[in-house]
Amino acid sequence: MTRSITILGATGSVGASTLDLIRRNCDEWRVVALTANCSAIELAKLAREFGAEIAVVGDESCLGELREALAGSGIEAAGGAKALCEAASRPVDITVGAIVGCAGLGPVMAAIEQGGTIALANKEALVSAGEVMTAAVEKHGATLLPVDSEHNAIFQCLQGGKIEDVRWITLTASGGPLRTWSQEQLENTTPAQAVAHPNWDMGAKISVDSATMMNKGLEFIEAHHLFPVGLDRLRIVVHPQSVIHSMVEYRDGSTLAQLGPSDMRVPIASCLAWPERMDTPCEPLDLPKIGELTFFEPDEERFPATRLAREAVQHGGAAPAILNAANEVAVAAFLAGHLPFTRIALTVEAILQESNMPPPPVSLDDVLDVDQAARARARAMLEVA
Repeated sequence: MTRSITILGATGSVGASTLDLIRRNCDEWRVVALTANCSAIELAKLAREFGAEIAVVGDESCLGELREALAGSGIEAAGGAKALCEAASRPVDITVGAIVGCAGLGPVMAAIEQGGTIALANKEALVSAGEVMTAAVEKHGATLLPVDSEHNAIFQCLQGGKIEDVRWITLTASGGPLRTWSQEQLENTTPAQAVAHPNWDMGAKISVDSATMMNKGLEFIEAHHLFPVGLDRLRIVVHPQSVIHSMVEYRDGSTLAQLGPSDMRVPIASCLAWPERMDTPCEPLDLPKIGELTFFEPDEERFPATRLAREAVQHGGAAPAILNAANEVAVAAFLAGHLPFTRIALTVEAILQESNMPPPPVSLDDVLDVDQAARARARAMLEVA
């Protein structure tokens, strides 16, 4: 049976991996909408290849180029934030939410409000707007399937179990490329060194987040919203091989772990086929070749980001949105060569400490207001520094 799909963020890494799987099973899918921030030529090429009904660029200034690239195809072209939300609201069997940053919040909410199934890769949806998004999911009867490898692993380990029987949920972290570096080395880290992840091929921002361990902190917040076992039953373990993607321990002492290659097509396939399974081109694990699996406690002295994220979600309200916004500004400054690596987490902590916490967000507009205010404070702080 043919299923319909919309991919929000089709030209990014998650979008490309999703389309690779669809390409291998093209008879089983009907592509309704594909979106990108700009990348008009690439988006048009994908829309033509997959016969999309509509292609949308978030940056409206790219719309002319998109229309020209789609001329004669019969594929509708649109641009701007409103057009993204309209495309996301078209009824489909599954929506892949892979737009990076807060630009993805509106489209994800539009998909949720249709009451459909959303394969969620946009971190901000649950980090910055966790309470708002989960309330909307419950209200509209939508289904969230986690795309992040760690959360997808937990989701798989919980199948057939009861959440009340869970003793621990353990998020595994590779530790990034700088895990064994001294404090002095960390202070002199270059952007090229920080983005050189040993296991995963990711964009620059998420690679830096992995190096600082903020990515795991953000995932800790996401896990809190996805799997309501309580903050005291969530923990992080450093696992450099990235073979075990996360674990669930039950009250009888049984621990279930999901293992797989470091390839995003595995968790994406889990979401696309859910509740069934589908083939992927990924190489099977060769455990004898891997040889050993090791585990370490996080070092929150050298990498305080996980502590900051845990404190933010414990505080609740606007704090996680402030944490996320300040981190994005600080990472951008580091990548531009304007901020030392070790100042990324310090900047985030300073913003959290100086903030007069606004009331807890109750709408998407509230979340976006908090986000913009935190970004402005972070930029001002860095300019002064």
